[in-house]
Amino acid sequence: MPTGHHLRVGIFVFDDAEELDVVGPYEVLSAWANVSELRPEVVTFSLDGNGIRCAKGLRLVPDVGLADLGSLHVLVYPGGAGTRPLLREAAHLDWVRSMRATTALMTSVCTGALVYAAAGLLSGRPATTHWSAFDELAVLDQSVLLDTEARFVDDGDVVTSAGVSAGIDMALHLVARLESVDVARAVRREIQYDPEPPV
Repeated sequence: MPTGHHLRVGIFVFDDAEELDVVGPYEVLSAWANVSELRPEVVTFSLDGNGIRCAKGLRLVPDVGLADLGSLHVLVYPGGAGTRPLLREAAHLDWVRSMRATTALMTSVCTGALVYAAAGLLSGRPATTHWSAFDELAVLDQSVLLDTEARFVDDGDVVTSAGVSAGIDMALHLVARLESVDVARAVRREIQYDPEPPV
């Protein structure tokens, strides 16, 4: 983390982002901010600062747009159907690459990894995505080392996670990595995340 800057986490939101990809990490990281001595700041942002409509209809108004975002320590890039038009936009991929140059930790949830792959961030690196999107990812960059078992893959400056709810696991891992396992456990208990699916 650059000295003199407090820890800032930015969660990118866009039309047709998957709801839990956004609010799962947001819940974890905001709960962390409430208990952490690091006092991380968690912000949501869209490209233009305007509200967005998630994939299943939830509407969100982000904190800021790209113009007012400032520097981040961690970027969280969600997945969802809205990633497909974005991964075909050259200007957007340029932005992703520029973020990579200035952001210590680039993270993705679900099919957010497809955008990272399209931008060249995953070349020759281990990564994961939603179970249904591995073929798509391989088409975008066949050099990616696909991990079809992991809930998340931490490859240093890039962390990818599997589908939807896996973003919660990844965010807890980020808390453990950026502060401590004990604090991450406190956050997990706070949000009562203890998966034992009833079905």
